[in-house]
Amino acid sequence: MEDVIFLSASVPDQKRAPRHASTADSVAICSAVSALVHVTLGRRVLVWGGHPAITPMVWVVAQDVGVDYGRWVRLYQSRHFADQFPEDNQRFRNVTYTDEVAGDRDRSLAAMRERMFSEHSFKAAVFIGGMGGIVEEYEMFRRLQPKAAVVPVVSTGGATLDVAERAGDLPVELSRERDYVALFHRQLGISVREERFSTPDVQPADPELRYWRPGNQT
Repeated sequence: MEDVIFLSASVPDQKRAPRHASTADSVAICSAVSALVHVTLGRRVLVWGGHPAITPMVWVVAQDVGVDYGRWVRLYQSRHFADQFPEDNQRFRNVTYTDEVAGDRDRSLAAMRERMFSEHSFKAAVFIGGMGGIVEEYEMFRRLQPKAAVVPVVSTGGATLDVAERAGDLPVELSRERDYVALFHRQLGISVREERFSTPDVQPADPELRYWRPGNQT
């Protein structure tokens, strides 16, 4: 079975979400997203609802890692936002487009998220920065994936602060740690010794067999 991580992230817009923008650290948001992709790609399947500011960040990191990123990332988009799809969508060959619901933004997003959270068995969800949509994703994720871990990166600010309040008791390092690569290795239980594999199909099911050893070939 694949180990699947959900990413919920965005850079808050000052006009649309001034409260969230006032606490958001855009540099930290970009750093955290890049770090998450670096830690997971080739090791865990990464799923997200394609936010136009986040998809290009994922693509930039993906270019530097020698794996079939089209097999390791799964991007969901609602056709309600068809005129806003970033060009990078075309590079992620595993894109699931969900139907628009009666021309309604909120209902279309809810349908996309429900499908996204119902089609995978998630190990964890990571929340970075964001606006009100991140809180909505958190609430639905907890309802549909109650056994999965929740990792709100509090130091990135934005709506993730609201997620942290709802999540309750959290490790202090989610507020203080700025070495996001190390943070995700710890919080997601991904050993630094794990190899990257070209596709999920060739990744051993036994985590012990994923570790780097002299002479390993992936």
